[in-house]
Amino acid sequence: MCESDHPVSVRHVFYRLTDPHLAEPVDKTEHGYKQVQHRIAEMREGGRLPYSWIADASRMGWHVATYDGPESFIRQTARSYRFDLWGDADAEVEVWVESRSIAGTLRDECERLAVSLYPCAGFASKTFAWEAAQYYSGPVAIVYVGDYDPAGLLIDVALERELRKHTEVDIDFRRVAINEGQIAEYGLPTKPRKVREKRRPEIAETVEAEAMPAPILRSLVREAIEEHLPEGALKYAALMDAEGQHFLRTFGLST
Repeated sequence: MCESDHPVSVRHVFYRLTDPHLAEPVDKTEHGYKQVQHRIAEMREGGRLPYSWIADASRMGWHVATYDGPESFIRQTARSYRFDLWGDADAEVEVWVESRSIAGTLRDECERLAVSLYPCAGFASKTFAWEAAQYYSGPVAIVYVGDYDPAGLLIDVALERELRKHTEVDIDFRRVAINEGQIAEYGLPTKPRKVREKRRPEIAETVEAEAMPAPILRSLVREAIEEHLPEGALKYAALMDAEGQHFLRTFGLST
């Protein structure tokens, strides 16, 4: 599963392994999660599971890049040049997700499509939403991924309210996962609601976003993003990326 779906988080692996159709499904408990976590660690340390296949966006480091001169800077950073894929799009697109775990699964896709990715880590802070809204200069399409549970179904509502509070631009806010119909459609594993949870009493069974197979989740997000791009924009941008990078490398060698 990791080979076909990577990058995936440990929680993604855990939920896939709780599938009752498996010969020996993992218990859908904290003990089951720790068991999967331990096995993954053993396999990575033993060289049977590449480290790059498991994503972890919950921890970050800050790297300071240095160069031995302007020419070196140009040569080394030429590969990061990106043409403005969204210059002629009908809206700027952002992806917001409930957890850093989901962010790790979607990060490469968002980078490829040149869209910003925001992990809320639960309910987004007012500061986080305000800072994001300061960059809006035209119509914005928000693609959202979150859990299907009493709290998860309020997080995106609160986020949308906060974003709209700080901007006058048009916002198209769309929750692409997890939605009620997707639970049966994709056979997603559920778990009972928390006993002391008072919100949304009509929701008896809950589903975490990590329960959605990573390839399907990436496909849903990718389709929602690409809806806003003009036809042929991706191919044209790829050509312009290559042309710009070549120019910068050549410039760096000639200085």
